[in-house]
Amino acid sequence: MPETDFSKTGVPAASIRHNVMLSSLSRWRIGGAADVVMTPRDESDLAAILRYIKAAAVPHVIIGDGSNLLFDDAGFRGVIVHIGRSFGGCDISPDDATIAAGAGFWVPSLVRHSVNAGLAGIIHAIGIPGTLGGLVVMNGGSQRKGIGDHVVAVEAMDYEGRLHRLEKADLGFAYRRSVLQDGGLVVTRVLLQLTPGDAVALRREAISIMAARRAKFPKVRANCGSVFVSDPKLYALMGPPGEAIEKAGLKGLRMNGAQISPEHANFIVNNGGAHSEDVLRLIHEARARVAEASGIWMEAEVRHVRPDGVIRPAHISAAELTASLSSDDRCPAPL
Repeated sequence: MPETDFSKTGVPAASIRHNVMLSSLSRWRIGGAADVVMTPRDESDLAAILRYIKAAAVPHVIIGDGSNLLFDDAGFRGVIVHIGRSFGGCDISPDDATIAAGAGFWVPSLVRHSVNAGLAGIIHAIGIPGTLGGLVVMNGGSQRKGIGDHVVAVEAMDYEGRLHRLEKADLGFAYRRSVLQDGGLVVTRVLLQLTPGDAVALRREAISIMAARRAKFPKVRANCGSVFVSDPKLYALMGPPGEAIEKAGLKGLRMNGAQISPEHANFIVNNGGAHSEDVLRLIHEARARVAEASGIWMEAEVRHVRPDGVIRPAHISAAELTASLSSDDRCPAPL
């Protein structure tokens, strides 16, 4: 990273940390050291940081809760800009069934607020650990639904510190995709349009969804949630990704500290001491074995953050890594 003096941004020293282990910012608890982590308190801080990053040509990555990111063990030679809880706040308007919330607002809390207000539409996201900004960027959700279905507009900041309002038509939502993934803008606030519903019935549905998640998803071990996106063609042949991986005989497959979860095969868990390479090798093995059975190569929902700051679907990094390994380094059989 170029020699830089981050005090010139005007951001308080308490918001700037040096040599931070990325494992502390990852739900996988994986990742080496980042040179700098900056946590803006508000839009003014964020504008100052983005202007400085642009002027100094500093390598950087924007993150929320890092819930679908795989940081590399080599770390990151640059700046992590962490959009945290200070970018929270939630304004609910039951009369017109809208919610305006900050990018740093915790998704499960957002869903609970909507349920208590008797507003339906985003209850599928009740169990997704992450912030609203990250959810919108990825058009995340569960049950093959996406938050983009209910986004009216997004407020986002460019690298000159200017705020823009992007309407739904500008955001290019598709399954687990939005134009916001292309960079250039940082989400700060989101406006959602929901549907009036019965609060009691919605609470029952939320409880049911959470009970189902607890029954089938890993409970204790660190993980990032679903690794692979669902593909309609694969679904028709072998079922959702977890079922396809299980049918391929890989449930429980280990690579050092990482393991395809014995509870749900679309999760990779860190049993302790897992490395980014371990996870990438499991991702490639799952893809290869499912492709042998179906002819379809699954795509990862998880993003790998390379040491140079390039963020891309983890299966691309996994394929490159595996191509560099000898046959003796392949994954062992499941226990």
